[in-house]
Amino acid sequence: MDRLTSMAVFVKTVDSGSFAAAALAFGMSSQMAGKHVSTLEERVGARLLNRTTRRQSLTEIGQIFYERCKALLADAEATEAVAHDLSAAPRGRLRITAPVTFGTCCLAPMITRYLKANPEVRVELAVTDRFVDLIDEGCEAAIRLGSLADSTLIARQLMPYRLVACAAPAYLAERGEPHTPQDLIGHECLSFVYTSLPVATEWQFSDARGHYTVPVAGRFQANDVKALLAAALSGGGVMLAPEVAVRDELATGRLVRVLTGYETPARPMHLVFPASRVTPKLRAFIDQVVAEFGPAAV
Repeated sequence: MDRLTSMAVFVKTVDSGSFAAAALAFGMSSQMAGKHVSTLEERVGARLLNRTTRRQSLTEIGQIFYERCKALLADAEATEAVAHDLSAAPRGRLRITAPVTFGTCCLAPMITRYLKANPEVRVELAVTDRFVDLIDEGCEAAIRLGSLADSTLIARQLMPYRLVACAAPAYLAERGEPHTPQDLIGHECLSFVYTSLPVATEWQFSDARGHYTVPVAGRFQANDVKALLAAALSGGGVMLAPEVAVRDELATGRLVRVLTGYETPARPMHLVFPASRVTPKLRAFIDQVVAEFGPAAV
């Protein structure tokens, strides 16, 4: 028999004064109620109730056991209530990881909106361009760029991660605006350099007629998009930038998009998470990420 059920029947028997009343409360027969109490007595090795034809009374050990059972059942009920609350409303800490540029430019502002809508959640965002193992590093979800390897993670497709070529008006006034990818030869091109990879020496473009790979060169490289953005705004050259990082500057005219008749490669972007860890706080986060950055947001 289930021990907690037996304890609950025992407490109800004491409170109501009879096996019949306890049996009625639990939808069982009087004989089954009596069996629950007998099972407890066998477990503790002592009589808990003095039974007569008219009433039951607690033994000395039964009185102590009764008080402990009431406290334990109250704790169990409180624990279930907490678990229900956690499953019903977003609450607690949420750990997320994302690439540096997207995490800084897009995800962090979105998280502030998410926190306003979910006041009992706190978020830890780890921005890094390295691969993060969610299970090993205790993260509940990640934004990933590029094609996904086979895994047990659930993936939600987001908008493509697009690049755009742009430069400051002052730079274009001095050096001229490139109209074809080949025109970039001879321009100062601001290139991103990865810690573990060589500097990119070629940029790729395409249009209805085909694909173009253009050798680029410049005297300034950096491993941070914000550094390259600052250089571009200062008139340092043409930048092939993530669209999410320069959209405000393009909107205000501080940067001007060039080569508008050509497309640049777009990398797939996904939100991934373990299926077994979809708590209310994560579900609310997933819904907001997809609403703001899903394919329909393109």
